[in-house]
Amino acid sequence: MSTSPTVTRNDAESRYELHDGGTLLAVLDFRDNGAAVSLNRAFTIPVHRGRGHAAALTAGAVEDIETNGGPAGGRRIVPMCWYVAQWFDEHPEKSALLAPR
Repeated sequence: MSTSPTVTRNDAESRYELHDGGTLLAVLDFRDNGAAVSLNRAFTIPVHRGRGHAAALTAGAVEDIETNGGPAGGRRIVPMCWYVAQWFDEHPEKSALLAPR
């Protein structure tokens, strides 16, 4: 890998993507209904696993949602994927972004 991986929101595919240059490393599928964003499935391309890409992608997606609406705008996150739920368990400082259960 030659650059720092970057997170982008791909609305056409309803997913966040982590790229390093032209290489796709991981994806995080989402559904945004305006009031909440469900983070449904995190997937790291098998040859890129074990390098923290899912964590970087989840952090980038959460930052994007927080920056572009977040709780102040009435939008919350619903972690549907076990990995995303675990990420929130490890980052309690972001719990205000979660939708009430």
